[in-house]
Amino acid sequence: METAMPLVVERATALGRQVLRGEVAGAGRLIVGLHGLTATRRNVFHGSRLLERAGARVVLYDARGHGASDPAPRRDAYTYDELVDDLEALLEQLADPTPAVLVGVSMGAATAAALALRGDARLAALVLVTPPPLAAGAPRAVDFEAVADALAAGELRLAAERALPQGLDPRWRQVALAAIWQRLSRHRHPHAVADALRVVPRSRPPFDEERLRSIELPVLVVGSRDEADPLHPLAEAELWASTIPGAQLLVEEPGRSPLAWQGAQLSRAICDFLRARGLLPAS
Repeated sequence: METAMPLVVERATALGRQVLRGEVAGAGRLIVGLHGLTATRRNVFHGSRLLERAGARVVLYDARGHGASDPAPRRDAYTYDELVDDLEALLEQLADPTPAVLVGVSMGAATAAALALRGDARLAALVLVTPPPLAAGAPRAVDFEAVADALAAGELRLAAERALPQGLDPRWRQVALAAIWQRLSRHRHPHAVADALRVVPRSRPPFDEERLRSIELPVLVVGSRDEADPLHPLAEAELWASTIPGAQLLVEEPGRSPLAWQGAQLSRAICDFLRARGLLPAS
């Protein structure tokens, strides 16, 4: 299997230099993975290489302030508009002649949809995994300010505990706590993640339901059931899927671990979705 190669995207912004870091592996249809808030590029496919074996060129990168990427040039520069600008810069640098598939998780899902709504012709399809609430002021299952305070103080264990969503079924608590701790420990700049936590949840995606109706790309929405992932209510995924014309909704069976947590199963579902639309070679 081809080894992943490092990727660095450096661009000048109105506020200063922004550097993103990631990796590229495989050859074929370009698939770009976008992780969620407080996560890293490892939290999109969770180590699965199935998409590369299926004939895709997979690009994963850490959002500004996350993982190995540099902090934003200003502490409040984590709005969706800025995240979308970063994604545009990435696609420009990759200069792939074939339209790309964007696979976004939570914050990454909103970023991917926002780029599609800019009318970017470099896109072939979207996979939106556990997308965030569309409504301003929607109730949250996590106190992001409290998580940010703990991260800024260097208290990773406390931050992980505070990041556990209210309403989480007790049987998922230990699994969720271990996963949160693992992803928080991967950041080079925890203070930058704290800054992002103070901005992203307050930054509405730059679109509403009406604008989502104008997306004409093939779209797969992957939801999670509330007992395992109350931070991403299934009702929100259902709303996104019912609003975007022709979008397909996929949810794990009751009582099962969310698809968003299972790299191989998520990748397999994405392969099936793309193959059915001629966007990946037939198996």
